[in-house]
This record gives sequence, C-alpha cells and structure tokens, in this order.
Amino acid sequence: MAALKERLGVPQQLWSCHTMEIEGYIIEGHVPAEAIAKLLKDRPTDVTGLAVPGMPIGSPGMEQGGRVQPYQVIAFGPKGFAVFASYP
Repeated sequence: MAALKERLGVPQQLWSCHTMEIEGYIIEGHVPAEAIAKLLKDRPTDVTGLAVPGMPIGSPGMEQGGRVQPYQVIAFGPKGFAVFASYP
C-alpha cells in the first residue's frame, strides 16, 4: 500500500488505512461521503485529494455508539494542505 500511496501522491503524514481514486481525485482514510460529494461537485483544480489521517472514532466506519472524536478532512495538493471540513 505504501507504494500505491506514494505513486498517487498522498503525503505520508496523511496516510491512513484506505486509499481510493474517484474521478481523478484521491481519497485517503475515513472521509465522509458528503465531503467527497462536495469535492466532486466543486471540482477544485488545486486539490489532489482529501484525507482523514488515522482512524478517528465517529468517522465513517469507525462508529462506536455515541462516541465521537473531533476530526478534520484535509485537502491536499501541489500547494500544500488545507482544512476542507471539520467534524462534528
């Protein structure tokens, strides 16, 4: 997986457990569907992809009852990183 993440240009500090490519963008980790939908709707040209580093409790697929760990979706691209969305 490391070779795939490197080939796709996912910065190592944003690596997580899942990697996918959708419509030319890279999605790394437990990124909520609404963040992906917004990315695909807005189609920013300076964003390579979105990432949720680690596996925060309460992110999609990491639900644990009512427990929620605040986390951010990070947009990454040639100009660096920016917060794309914050949860909850």
